[in-house]
Amino acid sequence: MLRPGTFALTALLAGLSAVGPLTTDMYLPSLPDIARLLGASSAQVQLTISAYLIGFAAGQIIYGPVSDRHGRKPVLIGAIALYCAASLACALSTSIEMLIVARAFQALGGSGGIVLTRAIVRDIYSGAHAGRELSVIGSVMALAPVLAPVLGGLIQTAFGWRMTFLALVGAGFAGAAVVWALLPETLNTRATEPVSLPSMLRSYRIVGRNRAYLAYLSITAASYAGLFAWISGSAFVLQDLYGLVPFDFGVAFALGSVGYMAGSAIAARLVIRLGLDGVLGLGGCACAAGGLAMVAAVAFGLMSSMSLVLPMAVYLAGLGMVLPQGIAGAMTPFPE
Repeated sequence: MLRPGTFALTALLAGLSAVGPLTTDMYLPSLPDIARLLGASSAQVQLTISAYLIGFAAGQIIYGPVSDRHGRKPVLIGAIALYCAASLACALSTSIEMLIVARAFQALGGSGGIVLTRAIVRDIYSGAHAGRELSVIGSVMALAPVLAPVLGGLIQTAFGWRMTFLALVGAGFAGAAVVWALLPETLNTRATEPVSLPSMLRSYRIVGRNRAYLAYLSITAASYAGLFAWISGSAFVLQDLYGLVPFDFGVAFALGSVGYMAGSAIAARLVIRLGLDGVLGLGGCACAAGGLAMVAAVAFGLMSSMSLVLPMAVYLAGLGMVLPQGIAGAMTPFPE
């Protein structure tokens, strides 16, 4: 079993957290091809991203209370099993409607890795130390959005879009095996109240009334929105308007994602000295600067794809600073 405070445990948690960016970014080079082969419009294909976000949000509401009652490890294994089954359904989809539904269930399973990883961190750490651990996890998992689109571009070029989802099935099985064999149960005191809708609503009512939580939530959500505006539109903009082929798009997307890795690494170094709010402020400024630079690139009619990719790297560096600190700050008032 992996022990708290070891790099091996941090690496495992980072891998579980990487499920989200891996699942969203790996198939991005395939979006135009999916539209063509399934006879769908670009708007319909973008709904596969929206469906993923809806399932992702719903899953996060469920996994916390269920794991508080039944433990982190068994719930995590169940979530990965759902993720693998839904990823297989994505690969076998024969229509855009089937793919949209399968993506929603894929997100229901995939969100378990994100939620339960952060719950495990909160079980072990608190305050700035939790923020530092989440930043370290963020800097490790940031490899996923760097490597995923490049790998997705290679798979798309060689085998087509269905193989991308089959690769995700394989990754899910590997993750489940490691969790089963090596991950310890970190929940020390399990909730005594049975999981039910009224009990969940009572818990979320307590959370929703906390002003500090709402502040951190708002900052994190606003920053995350910019990321998904980029994810949903970049494949069509960079390939259809700027003329990049799938592999070149994957490389360009990866270059932008390097910014997230840099931001997470900077946050891990600064958070103990500056505190959560200090790093959040720096990250917010970087997001604003990157967004304004993208607006300027479009306004001045710049035709190089780098005129969008480089400002997005700055934005993602800000997100890498905002996201771990926002999550740590939001969870700090609720150790239970």
